[in-house]
Amino acid sequence: MTEQETLDRVARDPRYQALVAERSRFAWILSWIVVGLFMAFILTIALDKAALAAPIGDRVATWGIPAGIGLILLAILSIALFTRRANRRWDPAMAEIMADAAGRERQ
Repeated sequence: MTEQETLDRVARDPRYQALVAERSRFAWILSWIVVGLFMAFILTIALDKAALAAPIGDRVATWGIPAGIGLILLAILSIALFTRRANRRWDPAMAEIMADAAGRERQ
């Protein structure tokens, strides 16, 4: 059996199709959360600079600084969440699907 036949068998596997759908859905959700908050930040800068330029209490720092740092941390967190789920859930599932496809080849 050729490698292409193995890949075709994997692509037809319902577990693989479910895995791809779940992974894609999770990636889009994380992406839209990050993009939405970044857009809100940019729109706030464009439409109401004073909101982010306002000082935090009696300090020199403004609200824009923690908002910007928060967005950076959110992006890092979304990458960490995706990677964690991929390593703990999707990679083992994919290895099982590949092993089953390769096992059926040998039979």
